[in-house]
Amino acid sequence: MSVVSSKVRFSSGEFNADLKRRVDEYFELSGRKPRGGWSLHLQTAVMLLWLAASYGVLMFASLPAWLVPPLAVSLGLAVAGVGFNVMHDANHGAYSPRRLVNRAMAYSLDLIGGSSYLWRQKHNVLHHTYTNIAGLDTDGDVGIFLRLTPSQPLRRFHRYQHLYAWLLYSVFALKWWFFDDFRELITGRIVTQPYPRPTRRALASTLVGKALFFGWAFVLPLVFHPTWWLVPIWLLASATTGVVLASVFQLAHCVGEAAHLDPGALQSAPQDWAAHQVTSTVDFARGNRLLRWYVGGLNFQVEHHLFTKISHTRYPEISPIVEKACLDHGVRYRSQPTLRAALAANLRYLRRLGRELSPAPSS
Repeated sequence: MSVVSSKVRFSSGEFNADLKRRVDEYFELSGRKPRGGWSLHLQTAVMLLWLAASYGVLMFASLPAWLVPPLAVSLGLAVAGVGFNVMHDANHGAYSPRRLVNRAMAYSLDLIGGSSYLWRQKHNVLHHTYTNIAGLDTDGDVGIFLRLTPSQPLRRFHRYQHLYAWLLYSVFALKWWFFDDFRELITGRIVTQPYPRPTRRALASTLVGKALFFGWAFVLPLVFHPTWWLVPIWLLASATTGVVLASVFQLAHCVGEAAHLDPGALQSAPQDWAAHQVTSTVDFARGNRLLRWYVGGLNFQVEHHLFTKISHTRYPEISPIVEKACLDHGVRYRSQPTLRAALAANLRYLRRLGRELSPAPSS
């Protein structure tokens, strides 16, 4: 970890303690379990079957040409759905109370192109510990073509980033699969932040996962369908995955209502950790059940950042508890009412950040 991050400290104040007490009390009185549950397991089955069915039909069925593009989109959505609903909970240890079950389900990320080992370093450690803190939360640093935080340099072409951002999102998955993970393994850094190098076992597991993914996603289709028409199918499926994954992150953290901090501010005045998570994160479309089901409850990002060990199927239950605690302690809690409103907020943020060096946060 960098010298800067080692100096960033959070306090565990009254708000943090009271919030945890209220949520613990809810589970104790309701008798509900914070991890696992039949609804989570049903989602897992549906997402994996969706992925297998989309892939199997594309690979082995005799299809009219018009049906191939929607099936490629379906495959891309299913890959993202497995990420949202299976690997994400598992890599946080929220899928099951059993560690081995969590690790087994976490490996689903390796089977859809990522690395569960690198994900835990980048997402669990850097993003969740230092959410929206300049230079430490690497999720906000995606290269020079997008300015996602006020701390990043403002370039002339950023003036149009709200127009071309979606094109960049469409190559997000391909960049992750073919470049980002390998760069991080070779350099020992995630963007600028060093991370613990993998053991031989973790490295072997990562490389085997990559081989399995490239095998089913690229080699087998070439064996069964050796045609250049595979290229637009690959691009359409991967673009669908990339746009969906990138968008969910953007709507929670890259909006004017989410605070972006410089690490120096936390060095001089440590903040309550829970309060920081709330103010740097925004919920959206909490009443949209279909969206909530598909994105694995990640439209309840505030609840997720506060309670990563709780399964996403419980977020709607604890959301009123979190909001009430924020109100009682004077902590700003923000939620966009609809998906459309969240998309509009992100668009406004990208446009403003592409034109102003240090834009004022939204009220």
